[in-house]
Amino acid sequence: QVPIVESGGGLVQPGESLRLSCVASGFILDYYNMAWFRQAPGKEREGVAYISASDGTTLYSDSAKGRFTISKDNAKNAMYLQMNNLKPEDTAVYYCGRLDRGPWEIPHSYDYWGQGTQVTVSS
Repeated sequence: QVPIVESGGGLVQPGESLRLSCVASGFILDYYNMAWFRQAPGKEREGVAYISASDGTTLYSDSAKGRFTISKDNAKNAMYLQMNNLKPEDTAVYYCGRLDRGPWEIPHSYDYWGQGTQVTVSS
């Protein structure tokens, strides 16, 4: 059983917003550094946003800065990605990952991934 499940993706028009959710089971999400990644067709998986376990420090990719916000709800054992002013280039499958060790931007640093949720931005 995959301990991470993402949801909230969909088809939106440019400029619209979406909120992705990532719910963890079998572990306490707040105990781990977590991140959102995305992967577009034919491209490598890339880090979008990161949130630390210790103090909630957040980091963003250049493409996400100013438009995306990562957050957690410990009571729900969940993490979110609020995405505003979406652009066609944001179209991708978005994944939630649990950081094991290493730089947050590197996919190999993660030990668990969800199944992903599709985000499509098109007019």
